[in-house]
Amino acid sequence: MTGSNESFPPGFLWGTATAAYQIEGAAQEDGRTPSIWDTFSRTPGKVLGGDTGDVAVDHYHRMRDDVRMMADLGLSAYRFSVSWPRVQPTGRGPAVERGLDFYRALTDELLAAGITPSLTLYHWDLPQELEDAGGWPARDTAYRFAEYAGLVARALGDRVELWTTLNEPWCSAFLGYGSGVHAPGRTDPVAALRAAHHLNLGHGLAVQALRAALPGRARIGVSLNPSAVRPLTGSAGDLDAQRRIDALANRVFTGPMLTGAYPSDLLADTAHLTDWSFVQEGDAATAGRPLDFLGINYYAPAVVSAADAPSPAGANRDGHGVSDHSPWPGSEAVTFHQPPGELTAMDWSVDPTGLYDLLMRYAREAPGVALMITENGAAYDDKPAADGTVHDPDRIRYLHGHLAAVRRAMLDGADVRGYFLWSLMDNFEWSYGYSKRFGAVYVDYETQRRTPKSSAQWYGRVARTGVLPYPMLEE
Repeated sequence: MTGSNESFPPGFLWGTATAAYQIEGAAQEDGRTPSIWDTFSRTPGKVLGGDTGDVAVDHYHRMRDDVRMMADLGLSAYRFSVSWPRVQPTGRGPAVERGLDFYRALTDELLAAGITPSLTLYHWDLPQELEDAGGWPARDTAYRFAEYAGLVARALGDRVELWTTLNEPWCSAFLGYGSGVHAPGRTDPVAALRAAHHLNLGHGLAVQALRAALPGRARIGVSLNPSAVRPLTGSAGDLDAQRRIDALANRVFTGPMLTGAYPSDLLADTAHLTDWSFVQEGDAATAGRPLDFLGINYYAPAVVSAADAPSPAGANRDGHGVSDHSPWPGSEAVTFHQPPGELTAMDWSVDPTGLYDLLMRYAREAPGVALMITENGAAYDDKPAADGTVHDPDRIRYLHGHLAAVRRAMLDGADVRGYFLWSLMDNFEWSYGYSKRFGAVYVDYETQRRTPKSSAQWYGRVARTGVLPYPMLEE
């Protein structure tokens, strides 16, 4: 049965996503200088096992083979990020052509293979020199980001039509400067709020720089990781907890980016920490420059309650790592709960309804702006069988459920243009090092051998046909 409910429209983008620091390696080649993740991962105790991205999966040297692998799978799009310190090592001044040449070659290979390149300017690898000058809590970083955006646009604008400014600025601000579980590892709630604002400002300035440098056919967006926040109960306290976390997880970015203003309840919730005087006149309007698409990264919903609500043992968590410091300035006391049901290897719940809810929410809140799922996927404990094959039926079930949720949202009116699986292949998973495998392709980290998993073959079939198998085919 292949009825309309299981079919995606022609032209829908079927892709995978990666990030420069997680896959490229070549950390000290061709003029690249350290990013905050180079520094953080080399700091004892910050990354599990002492792992770093120095080699990662060596994509810098294996790029052509990796593109050929994507083409063999039948993918129609690839979302990658540019390494800022590879292109502009100090975060200032002219670009390093050797760094740009890698991305020129990558986009040429993709286009030759019939794969649409989707470029992300910032996936967390701030040049260390800019962090030393204040990082994202410093206003100047927003202007440096816009300058960098213009450099990349002028170099690749003739090849790339899909442009994303920031990936998950919530993580950059609140995990990097609030809880400290991500680079640069600072734990200052006011710095986290300042960083969030300057990421908003940098996004808006970068949109301006991209519009000035790119041809009219280019499409510009941002990739957020909005949270589907749900209250544990319908009590007033739990509903207020939901509101608080929604403000910090979602509306701190969508307020300026979509409406040109910060939400008043967010300002009130954090007034005891800061008067937000770092927001200058016109900043929020700059952040609200018109977008062509809104990227949504989704993994699992959040269930929250007031601090005094009973919760099961070990449930006071938010899924972002272990820290004595909260990533929720002004709402540190909110309790996070583990939803019942199936979990991934990250201990994240499997719940496609959260993705459906987010798509419908932003279809309402951003009318006329196309939507893209720019990340969605799951980590499982994948292991090769005796014959070398890697079977991952749990991931196939995960993908089937979430793609069905995307199609349901489209049938209900959401303008979704593409889906990017996280991730193309196993890689450096930030503070978890190489302990978690999100890839559709298995990587033997000692030999760098790539082996497409069952999910890669299944997803490739969906990409080639635009149809979800019904009933679901498990490999």
